[in-house]
Amino acid sequence: MYVAELDLRDFRSWAQLHLELEPGVTVFAGRNGHGKTNIVEAVRYTSTLSSHRVSGDGPLVGAGKSNARVSATTVNGGRALTTHLLLNAQGANQAQINRTRLKSPRELLGVLRTVMFSPEDLRLVNGEPQERRRFLDDLLALQTPRLAGVRADYEKVLRQRNALLRSSSAALRRGYEDEAGGSALTTLDVWDAQLAAHGSQLIAARLLLIDALAEPTTSSYAAVAPESRPASIRAKSTLDAAVRELAGGERVRDPAIFEAAMLSELGRRRREEIERGTTLVGPHRDDLVLMLGDAPARGYASHGETWSYALALHLAEYQLLAAAGSDPVLILDDVFAELDAKRRERLVHVAEGAEQVLITAAVGDDLPGNLDDAVSARYQVHMEEGVSGIERLGA
Repeated sequence: MYVAELDLRDFRSWAQLHLELEPGVTVFAGRNGHGKTNIVEAVRYTSTLSSHRVSGDGPLVGAGKSNARVSATTVNGGRALTTHLLLNAQGANQAQINRTRLKSPRELLGVLRTVMFSPEDLRLVNGEPQERRRFLDDLLALQTPRLAGVRADYEKVLRQRNALLRSSSAALRRGYEDEAGGSALTTLDVWDAQLAAHGSQLIAARLLLIDALAEPTTSSYAAVAPESRPASIRAKSTLDAAVRELAGGERVRDPAIFEAAMLSELGRRRREEIERGTTLVGPHRDDLVLMLGDAPARGYASHGETWSYALALHLAEYQLLAAAGSDPVLILDDVFAELDAKRRERLVHVAEGAEQVLITAAVGDDLPGNLDDAVSARYQVHMEEGVSGIERLGA
């Protein structure tokens, strides 16, 4: 799998960009802030519909512009598909595959699969749980695009449920016997059922994914940091106790069990949720726990161990996606300057086997020598008056 063409209009600092790419290693070099990361961010966005740098789409649209366009032609097994994304500063985004307009941009998921390494990866280890949830959910969407719709449905119901808890707090406290209270509680019952239906699917899928990531994460970490404590991962859920009770302590991955456990826990904590005006139960409160030996990596890992753990997670991600079909496009965004020789070597080993690698670097000599020999195209990125430009330097 590789990206053959990339076209940008008003995407961040790029007023216009057209690139014809090829398999092998492509390097984008340039000073920080000149727009090289914006190129690979656009590729990654096409793959996952999310940015590795910001949570919303607004910053992706060029300053003063109403929308941005990202078009990419992906070749997979000899078949080429061109995806088009129109990112609107206000309102819903739009998408096409070739000339067919799609009902939702989510229908693009699965066309292009990428794995990205970037300086922001440190947040996977030392950041908030939402960073690790996003890592899992982005990977789930690449593996099974349908699950992106499940997550979107869950988040929509969650917003509506939280709005009810905040806006109808007084009525909810009065109970079913009161007319207004009964109406609000009946609506809350409906949201509970929908939240549990969507949330149980998301929880089950995440757990199966964590099961699949566990061994390759442990082995990748041992290869990157053999002198460190062993790494292991596990899930932490607001439903752990309820599931244990329902399943008698057995390990389960059945969405029906999680749905029953979620309904039970929502009922048990309803009074607390009404008092606090927010939903306290569900996958939006879960976490991927990263362990080093007997201690959590977050708060206990050194800077080197944190980098090693982030690399191990992405190496495991790459293995899963490659095992399921063609190799994903590998994106290395300004990471070699951050890594020591051992971590560089491990990352280069993966890059050497990938069909396409896109690399950004502040200077060309940031690349390890053995990867430098594999470069098929080099570009110099520059900026004039706030607009990015590019020049091909050759291989």
